[in-house]
Amino acid sequence: MRLYKKILLPTDGSEYSERAGEHAIWIADKSFSQIIILNVIDTSYLRSIPQQDLELSLEEQFKAEGNMAVGKFSRKLEENQCDGKCKNVQVISLIKKGKPADEILKTIEEEGIDLVVMGASGKHGLNRLYPGSVTERVVRSARCPVLVIK
Repeated sequence: MRLYKKILLPTDGSEYSERAGEHAIWIADKSFSQIIILNVIDTSYLRSIPQQDLELSLEEQFKAEGNMAVGKFSRKLEENQCDGKCKNVQVISLIKKGKPADEILKTIEEEGIDLVVMGASGKHGLNRLYPGSVTERVVRSARCPVLVIK
């Protein structure tokens, strides 16, 4: 019996999410799990921008950054085969739009996630400055274990 069948790895390309990825790979390899890499484009605050063309331009830029974050991790798996640590790992990539914590929690339910492995802080380190961080919301609300990597 496998302990974890599906592992969710939310990533924004930050150092913390890279470290979380290393842990997710190790766990997935040992349990023959699938890793779902998720990047959420936070469009919630873009709605307040008065110029629609600027809003669309920023959204495209964020989408490109999301693709880079997901692609970076996927390439690490494919090219290096994780130094032999991920031969038993299947990877799926998802990019969604919305509020990061909401989309992570929604993905947990939709995909039947057994474990979330995520970084303690985001790309800009702002999560450390206020208590309503994405990581904290996920830890408090997820219906599965959440492993937070520092």
